[in-house]
Amino acid sequence: MRTLARVVSGHRTAWAVLAATAVAVALLFALLPASEGDAAPPSGVPETSQSAEVTALLTQFPSADTTVGIVVFSHGGDGLDAADLAAVDDRARALADLSTTPQAMRPQISDDGTAALVAVPLDAATADADVAGTASTLRDAASADLPAGLDALLTGPIGFQDDIANAFAGADLRLLLVTVIVVAVLLIVTYRSPVLWIVPLAVVGTADALAGRVAAALAEPLGITIDASISGILSVLVFGAGTNYALLLVARYREELLRRPDRHRAMRTAVTSAGPAIAASGGTVALSLLTLLLASLSGNRALGFACAVGVVVAILFALVALPAALVVCGRGLFWPFVPRASSSGTPVARGARAETDPEGGAAHHAAPRRGFWDRLGRGVSRRPVVVAVSAVAGIGVLCLGLGGYAVGLSQTDQLLGDPDSVTAQKVIDESFSAGLTSRTTVLVPSSVAEDATALAAGTDGVDTAEAGETAGGLTRIDLQLTAEPESDAAFATIDRLRTGYVDAGGPLADALVGGADATAYDTTVAAQNDIDLIAPIILAIVFAILALLLRSLVAPVLLIASVLATFFASLGASTWLFQNVLGFPALDTAVTLYAFLFLVALGVDYNIFLTTRAREESLVHGTREGMVRALASTGAVITSAGILLAAVFAVLGVLPVVALTQVGVIVCIGVLLDTLVVRTVLVPALVFITGDAFWWPGRRRGTGQPQAPQSPVPDRSAADSAATNRSR
Repeated sequence: MRTLARVVSGHRTAWAVLAATAVAVALLFALLPASEGDAAPPSGVPETSQSAEVTALLTQFPSADTTVGIVVFSHGGDGLDAADLAAVDDRARALADLSTTPQAMRPQISDDGTAALVAVPLDAATADADVAGTASTLRDAASADLPAGLDALLTGPIGFQDDIANAFAGADLRLLLVTVIVVAVLLIVTYRSPVLWIVPLAVVGTADALAGRVAAALAEPLGITIDASISGILSVLVFGAGTNYALLLVARYREELLRRPDRHRAMRTAVTSAGPAIAASGGTVALSLLTLLLASLSGNRALGFACAVGVVVAILFALVALPAALVVCGRGLFWPFVPRASSSGTPVARGARAETDPEGGAAHHAAPRRGFWDRLGRGVSRRPVVVAVSAVAGIGVLCLGLGGYAVGLSQTDQLLGDPDSVTAQKVIDESFSAGLTSRTTVLVPSSVAEDATALAAGTDGVDTAEAGETAGGLTRIDLQLTAEPESDAAFATIDRLRTGYVDAGGPLADALVGGADATAYDTTVAAQNDIDLIAPIILAIVFAILALLLRSLVAPVLLIASVLATFFASLGASTWLFQNVLGFPALDTAVTLYAFLFLVALGVDYNIFLTTRAREESLVHGTREGMVRALASTGAVITSAGILLAAVFAVLGVLPVVALTQVGVIVCIGVLLDTLVVRTVLVPALVFITGDAFWWPGRRRGTGQPQAPQSPVPDRSAADSAATNRSR
């Protein structure tokens, strides 16, 4: 780290670093293709799941190359009159011209006479190649010359695919604009400078743009698909993490500028001191993300890979490009509050083991000013048990929201607003069978097709069962369920079908149940399996990094416990908020894992920033005083970083996708809770309670008592205070 610090902060080498960075970025942008990820990811279920097996076997059947667009005609809930019915018949003939089987198309009128439905069989290859164009053609044909008040809405596979694609249309630009605005405003407020924020934002923005290109280029040869939702989370993570690292570095740089007249030496010390914490925290996030490569769902693997690449890029820019840019720009960046150094020296405590800076001098810290964070730290130190019990009790109250925890959204609950596909599905739910638009497919040995059909028809939750095509010794049975697509009731029916065939024994036990509902059900099961596998691995990685960084076994246990408490509290509070305020009946299948990953990895970030500084201070001043000084020194910058990160993740709510909104809300609440409560009062209270045992088995070097200087050196506390006041 010291070699890097000298290179990025040197009088000439800083310019060279900036030039080399600019050339490298330009070459990468020129050579790497722009990401053209899918608007929505494939199902991604494990190949061993029944739904995946059915999808693979269906390629042998004649109808494998067909899909369907479903058009629903409704008059706002009123009964369809003669003119409406005539228009529906006319539009059905127009839609038949677009179908692969025009002779089979007939409008279906609901029993209550309030809606009509036309299913349009289509060539799957043609439709999938241009979903937006196919959907537009169907809508135009269905809505032409309709009587006043009669609406034509597209749903089914084509309708939902198109609406999902539209939800992400322009997502990168919207996320980028909102994120940049949020980050810029918070940086201006934090730095109180109309100039300084430009440099960190430019560096992080470049890292974000480059991270997307690099991740896509590396993912393609590995067969990893990076869709629009992953690109959105990647952008938010790079901006959030990158800006956090920038805040920490700039804060330490400014602290050194108040003591050193040479800004190059100040940056060397800042990088040497803050660099390990940034590298450790970023490494924790990256390694935690890479554990997702062990997941069974391809979407989880893609997210882990892309975001790990993004975090590594953010670390490199924070430790290479940003220091060089700050040094080159000079102190004037901090205008109007330019930090000025005093000419007097700094005392070193006698008997303490002083850390050395890159120039070979002593690196230590003057007593922090008696500001808010110093007063808070000393207040917590006086009654740590009371503070810890109160904080834990508050976290426990938030955890009560977990009583309503549920996973799995129906198809109509996955998009915000009222797109055509969702509105049409609601009409179908009210006027037809809720499962009409989602077919379930059973593949059985042809020798027992009749028995398999009868068993399916007699299963609770199955509306109709009809044997169809035969291929490769298998018969396809098409089922229509009574439940809404991808709902808990539909999942229960899928489970009953599979259990029923297994219990029947013989050739019937070889039946495979697939289709859209079965795929969603297998995705939910796989998501839970991924959590069970990956969560312990993430915790083990975090423990190992903390143990190596802090040289302690007690500290990692307490810090991980605090992060887990934050996760469960934020999940409980969010669950209550979703169900009672926002109207989300449950969490999306991927949300819990993503929230756990981000909150544990990013939450440890702030603990690393705090405890590494506390350890550094404790070597001179002892554990108790060291923690007070660490909180006083890092409180403002870590709080600013936490608020900024929470705001950046909240930006995910600008997209009309429930899963991303839920991830953004949970992480936002968790980061704020960790920043304002856990890291601010709970962790310091735990340190005060455990004392020197917090660093066990590492040994304490500081005495915690005032020390005499090694040699007569003028006291700088007054000078530092005066210099600080002048700079402000």
